[in-house]
Amino acid sequence: MAGPSVAVPNLVDPKSYVDRDMFEVWRTLRAQDPVHWHAATSEGPGFWVLSKYEDIVRVLKDDANFTSEKGNILETMLKGGDMGAGSMLAVSDGSYHTSLRKVLLEAFSPRAVAKVARHVRRIAKDLVVEAAEKGECDFARDIASAIPLETICDLLDIPQGDRQEVAKLTKSALASDYEHPDAHADVAARSAIVVYFQNLVAERRRSPGADPISLMATAEVEGRRLQDLDIVLNCYSLIMGGDETSRLSMIGAVRAFVQNPGQWKTLKSRDVSVDVAGEEVLRWTTPAMHFGRVATADVGLRDDRVIKAGDLVTLWLISGNRDEAVFQDPDRFDIARTPNRHLALGYGRHFCLGASLGRIEIRAMLDALRVFVGEIRQTGPERWIYSNFLTGMSSLPVALERDPSPAVSWEE
Repeated sequence: MAGPSVAVPNLVDPKSYVDRDMFEVWRTLRAQDPVHWHAATSEGPGFWVLSKYEDIVRVLKDDANFTSEKGNILETMLKGGDMGAGSMLAVSDGSYHTSLRKVLLEAFSPRAVAKVARHVRRIAKDLVVEAAEKGECDFARDIASAIPLETICDLLDIPQGDRQEVAKLTKSALASDYEHPDAHADVAARSAIVVYFQNLVAERRRSPGADPISLMATAEVEGRRLQDLDIVLNCYSLIMGGDETSRLSMIGAVRAFVQNPGQWKTLKSRDVSVDVAGEEVLRWTTPAMHFGRVATADVGLRDDRVIKAGDLVTLWLISGNRDEAVFQDPDRFDIARTPNRHLALGYGRHFCLGASLGRIEIRAMLDALRVFVGEIRQTGPERWIYSNFLTGMSSLPVALERDPSPAVSWEE
């Protein structure tokens, strides 16, 4: 399995992503060892590291030779699998995945999403205006944390009184603000989320509505009703995916505008739509750094590599989204970039179920900023999260200067 000698940090260690410029690591891997073997660590066996866009896409669309049912992120793959395998949409394949996805798509229909979108825009406007009037805020805590959480909670119809606790748990489940988090805090958070949704599923079985939880509680998948645990695991997946990705993208977008004032001027000038700008925000930030698969057969890649059946394969979306073979000047934040075939939301049958909702959230935030904010300045150091799956910031202190005369009026 040996390849070119490329200095790659321990990709299992969350600290690696905070201590060094990982984009330089990905750049080197793409050029010298795009199908790289990562040696075993104390956390588990070795695994393949794919960094080129075309290889990532090839694996993501090859359901015949690569499965997600033995885990789809490093943490679960290294432990031998995911407890939700074969039940949770993200770690299921075949006809069950297709049937369950069809059920859940009803909750993400254009009409359902349009209703939520109006609320998203109101929240974005209110939060941005309030922060601009105060002058300073922690964008991560005061704005970005609220928009996606409120949105996914609206969609799942989670009671208002529960939302702050749900937010706290989701942030602890996959990442930490600190290098040395409390022992087993992530496990405790995940367990608490599961218990919370067990109670909510019981309520929805008694009194169903039109939300995804009720749809799963009343639908049949492959001729049978879903068990409570199946529904709970999918709720967990929805709340985690619906909160983390959009939140981290929004925070990363503001920092990118601070560092690239010319791009902020372009957004303010309305020369680029928020739809196009939002896609570049997703490419630039790529909050979910990787997805994982396990090979079910021997597969050759790039003539000189053979991935054996049973091998763990990690697909580094964050590297694919900077691939020079696909994106011109990939290390430039360019909100006018088009086409923009980024991988931030996945690819193939596991393409993000809530992609339309995530895009609505990011666009609403961008629109609120360009209408109501004149200037953005960073007022203190940002704080990066510790995770080997997610990337982004948990704190970004900024000063928002209210635009005294917005060029356009705000439309709900």
